[in-house]
Amino acid sequence: MSTAEKILVIGAGIGGLCTALLLASSGREIVMVERDGPLGTSDPDELFHNWKRNGVAHLRQSHAFLARLRKIMKDEHPALLDQLLATGVRELPFDVWLTEQQQASYEAAPEDADLTIITSRRTTLEMTMRRYVETLPNVKLLCGYRVERLITHKEDGGVLHVSGIEGVQDAKPVTLTADIIVDTSGKGGRSINQLIAEGANIAEESETAGILYFTRHYRLRPGQIEPDRTSNPPASGDLGYLKFGVFPGDNGNFSITLAVPEVELELRQKIVDPEIFHGITLMLPGLHPWTNAERSEPVGKVIGMGDLVSRWRDMVVDGKAATHGYFALGDTLVRTNPLYGRGCSFAAVSAQALRKVLDTHRGPEERALAYHEAIKLELRPFYINQRTQDRAAIKEARRALTPGQKQRLRARLTKSFVKDGIEIAIRSDTRLLREALRGFHMLEHPEAWLKRPRNLAGVLYYWARGKRRNAAAYRPDPGPERQHMLAALKIDHQADIDRIAAEPSKVA
Repeated sequence: MSTAEKILVIGAGIGGLCTALLLASSGREIVMVERDGPLGTSDPDELFHNWKRNGVAHLRQSHAFLARLRKIMKDEHPALLDQLLATGVRELPFDVWLTEQQQASYEAAPEDADLTIITSRRTTLEMTMRRYVETLPNVKLLCGYRVERLITHKEDGGVLHVSGIEGVQDAKPVTLTADIIVDTSGKGGRSINQLIAEGANIAEESETAGILYFTRHYRLRPGQIEPDRTSNPPASGDLGYLKFGVFPGDNGNFSITLAVPEVELELRQKIVDPEIFHGITLMLPGLHPWTNAERSEPVGKVIGMGDLVSRWRDMVVDGKAATHGYFALGDTLVRTNPLYGRGCSFAAVSAQALRKVLDTHRGPEERALAYHEAIKLELRPFYINQRTQDRAAIKEARRALTPGQKQRLRARLTKSFVKDGIEIAIRSDTRLLREALRGFHMLEHPEAWLKRPRNLAGVLYYWARGKRRNAAAYRPDPGPERQHMLAALKIDHQADIDRIAAEPSKVA
């Protein structure tokens, strides 16, 4: 390892910022290039409304940042965490997830601190991270730099070596070279496509997440505070035809995201109407306490987000690296449905893995192989976990629009085990909730907790008790059935049923 190495980072979004944060301590020279302009203000509200980030289309979607990301920040850059809190970023501790029944007997455990999440508007988080990164002595940020192409040459054996970038800044061509190129340009980045076109053997798998997201931001009215989480219905839920959630923000702001299956064509076409969107929130018991006119007022339009896919790229195929000197990170390498908010944590974990690889390996092939293995170990289980849930949700959404379509026995048992076993267990037993959240927050393998005999026995105990004895642990009814919701909104609730009926071969 040589701290004299120069690292060039493409993109200054969350992935690029995490890369700078985690590699800066090595003493390497780090140059970040960002095609969008500088911040322009340090006021969170002004920034939210005016910051043009063409490179981050989901900038104003709802965000919550998992405990794994917070833990990395706390361990690596505690001063950054302090600055985030100073700008209004929130910490939500473990006990906010407890039911009223659990709250009554809760005793804090030392490990609960590691289950704290941070939440804010993404613009506020990214602004604070960037301000902090710009103070690091070995990090330089070039804004307004548009990458045109990677500088590559083929080595013996056909491997592409990447040694720099060619681009434009202030209408002038600028070439930059480095020992290591880190591509955090995101889902819209073109550099990796250049490598594929030049013959790099990069494997890719991709499929739709089957869902679209719609977000609107709200601001608490003067004198109002957020609703109490234990005395009101849950502020997130799944109606099958609609998922919903509240995302507490910074400085008196919060957002609501409504997620609609792709097959719900009528609903997703109408939900972009601000009146329809707001009307839905008022019909959901968990959202009404947040969005009623006395509590808050909507801010801005409804923001849609599509093109949601699961995508995994392998930069090593059959034991051979596709590139040398080039490392992809964040959405450039791995994408999942943002349902669980894992994208930013994926980027931070990848940056942490890259630092370890660069510090412990010297040769370009050795580094490429080691990074590939680290990404598989750290991220693949969560990618597969989310993809599996997406596939099940797609089938369920189509089944719900097919009258008379029944689930097979195995599917019914699986659903019951989750709804009447796992969910009831973690809403009843605080220890089991802790165990489950460790997987949710990427602090361990997502399925590890349920493979422990004691935990599985606990879930089976609650499942066997039956609905009557577990009645107090079930969530309140999250909202109206599809037909009633769409009828109240004056949306044709039969149109999609008729459309799906015309495609019987596609019903799973």
